Amino acid sequence: MQKSNEEIIEILRKVGAFMTDGHFVGTSGIHIDTYVNKDALYTHPKDTSRVCELMAMKVKNLDIDVVVGPAMGGIILSQWVAFHLSQMKGKEILAVYTEKNKEGIQTFTRGYEKLVNSKNVLLVEDAPTTGGSAKKVVEIVKNAGGKVVAVSVMVNKNKKEVTSSFFGAPFFPLAEVEMKSYEAKNCLMCKNNIPVNTVLGHGKKYLESKSK
Repeated sequence: MQKSNEEIIEILRKVGAFMTDGHFVGTSGIHIDTYVNKDALYTHPKDTSRVCELMAMKVKNLDIDVVVGPAMGGIILSQWVAFHLSQMKGKEILAVYTEKNKEGIQTFTRGYEKLVNSKNVLLVEDAPTTGGSAKKVVEIVKNAGGKVVAVSVMVNKNKKEVTSSFFGAPFFPLAEVEMKSYEAKNCLMCKNNIPVNTVLGHGKKYLESKSK
């Protein structure tokens, strides 16, 4: 882990995607002091390709037919990881994704569930805080008849809870970082009047909900 940990963090810092000592609100509503801005990475195809190559290297010895990522950020990861796995394994590995329906729930559309059925699936995600979103996709894959052989992420920000046991499948993070996290009602950063970042994450929505 150490070598890939150092390289992925170096790449993310270089492109301005790894941010620490801030006050961010994650997808789950958890307040965190560390944020991985995948959008800053994805504007750099060469660096994105290298990150996904590292992710592919972690799982190259597993039997994988399809790579799945949740929209939106997981689409790019699934494409590049599938590309590098195909190169490494000498066979075509497909890339598909889930996307939110009208109720805001991730699901397979476009007939992708047929490509997952009876296949060995690698799930890829960017930087989970609670892992809840990725775990839901694991269930979606299973419901479609696929077998999740592994879960891979760029950065795991919650190594105590987001584990192989949590997903029910082997878990391969490129990097694991320590971060401070709080429930909104108990957030020490809020109590210390540290401004919420309203540009990245869900800080803007959080402040809007408080003002209602």
